[in-house]
Amino acid sequence: MSKRTTKRARKPSAGGRGAGAGAQGRRGSKRAKRTLENFEIARLLTELADLLEIQGANPFRVRAYRNAVLTIAGLTRSLADMVAQGEDLTELAGFGSEMARHVTEMVQTGRLQMLDEVHKEVPAGLAELTRLDGLGPKRTKKLWETLGVKTIADLERTLETGRILEVEGFGEKSVERLRRSIADQRKHVGRFRLVDADQLVRPLVDYMRGAEGIEKLEVAGSYRRRRDTIGDIDLLAVCDDAGPVMRHFTAYPGVARVQGSGGTRGTVILKSGLQVDLRIVPRRAYGAALHYFTGSKEHNIAVRTLGVQRGLRISEYGVFRVPKGAKEEDLGPESGERIGGAREEDVFRAVGLKWIPPELRENRGEIEAAQNDRLPDLITLEDIRGDLQMHSTWSDGKNTIEEMARAAAALGYEYIAITDHTPAVGVAGGLKPGDIEEQWEEIGRAQQVVPGITIFRSMEVDILRDGSLDLADEYLERLDLVVVSIHSHMHLGKREMTERILKAVRHPQVDILSHPTGRRINEREPFEMDMEVVLAAAHEQGVAVELNAHPERLDLSDVHVFRARELGLKIAIDTDAHSVDNLRNMSYGIDQARRGWLEAGHVINTLPLQRFRKWLTRRRK
Repeated sequence: MSKRTTKRARKPSAGGRGAGAGAQGRRGSKRAKRTLENFEIARLLTELADLLEIQGANPFRVRAYRNAVLTIAGLTRSLADMVAQGEDLTELAGFGSEMARHVTEMVQTGRLQMLDEVHKEVPAGLAELTRLDGLGPKRTKKLWETLGVKTIADLERTLETGRILEVEGFGEKSVERLRRSIADQRKHVGRFRLVDADQLVRPLVDYMRGAEGIEKLEVAGSYRRRRDTIGDIDLLAVCDDAGPVMRHFTAYPGVARVQGSGGTRGTVILKSGLQVDLRIVPRRAYGAALHYFTGSKEHNIAVRTLGVQRGLRISEYGVFRVPKGAKEEDLGPESGERIGGAREEDVFRAVGLKWIPPELRENRGEIEAAQNDRLPDLITLEDIRGDLQMHSTWSDGKNTIEEMARAAAALGYEYIAITDHTPAVGVAGGLKPGDIEEQWEEIGRAQQVVPGITIFRSMEVDILRDGSLDLADEYLERLDLVVVSIHSHMHLGKREMTERILKAVRHPQVDILSHPTGRRINEREPFEMDMEVVLAAAHEQGVAVELNAHPERLDLSDVHVFRARELGLKIAIDTDAHSVDNLRNMSYGIDQARRGWLEAGHVINTLPLQRFRKWLTRRRK
């Protein structure tokens, strides 16, 4: 057994991709009223932990809340459903009886009384301040106590006046860093991570399928294109009588306010702040509307331009042949001969194109590829044979090596790599040299009792500031797979950061560069680095670059994935799982890979076991 143990988490039910499949699914929602989704519960617990730390609460208590948040982030099941079904939440890793009571309270009331009580003593705005790069609970507390800073607006004023320089520990570099962090934060205002949007959209879609007379229902927009962040949601519906469907929509329990409710279009703002637009369209125009509202704008313009060249008018109302000599200003929405629009394929066929998957519709060459019959055969979740980054209780994981292996085997994987941290990541319990041999012994024991899956010995080795690796060569040479990444000194200049990564990539034992840009969506901007140079060097050295499927990272970005593909660089799609639940985040990596035009052949962990073993020998001859 591992010397590091953790409470076993309840095995999750299978998770699915997206929420917008047609209306042929189950009718109605299992939950009669809208309750908080997992990410909203995690957000409240994070706020409580931040404010308690500012308040000077017991560190172990604060850590308990943060651990619970990590557990919630990895769940593929709804806590609200678990509470409704009477499940014992204390079976979740890191959940004691108090945490279970808190979650049950939030599910049933939408509030957390303890947080309300803390707000009476500590301003709520301080929690938002702690998430700025360069701050944190301790430094936020200092600003509050010395300058009375309670909000980001307060902080901006102190930056402008220069008063912040009066506070010990804050200098010119801190000022610049905070200004940059505030600007970065504003870029993300009103945008939801895809994983959070999923948690909000799925119950809404489930609810809408219970509307009287609804025939078809689909989520369009950037959500259907699976962008990593979502600004708002577009719902398309087909029905005979719009009235009952619109009333059902505006009566959704998650609605905070109704912005508009007309005959065929309604807009609501959910309690989470997410805007949702419902458009009810006729059957004859459903496909054209689905194409139009899926976007992107640039893709739609390109398709409409092709239509104009063929004497066609393409819009959300359908595909029409324009009368000769007709002036645009004289044409109504459905003027001309309707030649299609009921199906999305009608739009593409009208301009001589094959159907283009939604993830590709960004006007990055998909039109030309479709014209030349060169659209990629996009990777699917079923192509994945293994997962090459995950953590166990030996570092900051929630499950043992055996539990991770069994969960991966249940997903049908042929192999996994256990990549616990090295010593530099002390906060994550990085393994010291004396621990590594013991961990290898446990990998050996797990291998014996979990049939049908190969467990590779690996480490997520930290790249130190000077580009050297946080593990001696004698250990690197004995690993099956070496994954390297950065967890410190993230604010180096572009040149220094680039050279740091290049030095690591050129180490002869390195196999995969993990979460290369260090971004955390809506929280932390990517490193300043020359990505083109790094990708070219990785290709030259035969090092794969990771597409980290953790939904808070999705690193590489879709643009960088596309460029890596152009360079011929191999990609590893890994979950960076810290629990058995996290393994199901692979679907988010697949979404991102598809947006970057990846086929199965571009990804090393689609290789069957023996071919993957051969790939591992490419630098070890």
